[in-house]
Amino acid sequence: MLILGIDPGLALMGYGLIQADGDDLTAIDYGVISTPAGENIASRLCTIYSELTALIKRYSPAEVAIENFIAKNLRTALMVGQARGVAVLAAAQNGLPVYDYTPLMVKQQVTGYGRGSKMQIQQMVKMQLALDNIPQPDDAADALAIAICHVQQSGAARLIAESEEGA
Repeated sequence: MLILGIDPGLALMGYGLIQADGDDLTAIDYGVISTPAGENIASRLCTIYSELTALIKRYSPAEVAIENFIAKNLRTALMVGQARGVAVLAAAQNGLPVYDYTPLMVKQQVTGYGRGSKMQIQQMVKMQLALDNIPQPDDAADALAIAICHVQQSGAARLIAESEEGA
């Protein structure tokens, strides 16, 4: 199953595509969608929507996992929230189910510890995907971590559902 992980942001939106075949995870593509700070918000949101839609059409992922961020600054929350909404819209308009994960959930799934550092997450992403280097920039590594979290969460949910069906 191909999963698209998204780390929402207005200036930089990280994306990571991983192929999950049982316990085997393979990085297919990752990077960022960037928008210039001097551009108006509507144009930046259009860029995010267009580029995400192009990624979805190019790779045809089965599911989308996106971080449900927590921002302490109201202005940041509003800006990132708008970018996140556009990402959810792009997925929904392409018929893809969208799954939300908090930063704590991602850290717990990827590092085994909910307070793992950014470096620990990046190292675990590198190891779990058998990459030569830590994915750059950080937003891309975070998006891959979100996709890994989804694979692990959805795998556990499927096992529970199967055991309940068999009972």
